[in-house]
Amino acid sequence: MATSGPETIFSLAGFRVTNTLLATLLVDAVIILIILLVRRRMSLLPGRLQAIVEGILDYLHTITEQVARSRTAMIFPWVAIFFIYIALSNLIGLLPGFGTLGFHRPDGFVPLLRVSTSDLNLTLALAVVSVVATNALSIRTLGLGGYLKRFFALNPLLLFVGLLELLQEFTKLITFSFRLYGNISAGEVVLSTMSAIGAFVVPMPFMVFELLVAVIQGAIFALLTLAFMTILTESHSTEESHT
Repeated sequence: MATSGPETIFSLAGFRVTNTLLATLLVDAVIILIILLVRRRMSLLPGRLQAIVEGILDYLHTITEQVARSRTAMIFPWVAIFFIYIALSNLIGLLPGFGTLGFHRPDGFVPLLRVSTSDLNLTLALAVVSVVATNALSIRTLGLGGYLKRFFALNPLLLFVGLLELLQEFTKLITFSFRLYGNISAGEVVLSTMSAIGAFVVPMPFMVFELLVAVIQGAIFALLTLAFMTILTESHSTEESHT
């Protein structure tokens, strides 16, 4: 049964190495390996792996271009890396061995690997990166003065609206992190419970559902980041002209 937080596997110079951290390092290694394999075998007639990678990136680029338009080159890398990392983390977490291979301690069973996105520390870190990057791109695009005008104005009504937008930037940290953490953690609990009831047949329908959830959660995080980056890098004058 999944616990509410990651378990420590060992400590290194006072630093806790948890099972979700090991899973994160595994996902990083897989991403690096895929990049090296694609670059090594890059050709005009793509193989299966290159075709899959190019298909995913092309689809994400098309969506980004439709939303962000002239800011596509600036925003697309963030959309791509969030989707690829989160979706791959979720999918790898469904492989045999996650949550089942481990060792026993006096306080119970400790899995060697747990889905990295079932750790609130990681999902909160992803949310912080998304929000900070969004606001940094806004300052880079609009300048500090243009950025501050989104939140502060002499008009009381506009000031109130701006402060609400500023508050929204902080609430994104909660919504981003808890949405991803809650969905993946809940799925982990369901699968572990069904696996305890029946080793293979019973969990299969839930496994198919979790495959969809794994990809959808990555897409939601990436597309929300795309939407917020597009909104915050658009000047007020442009927004007014559209209205």
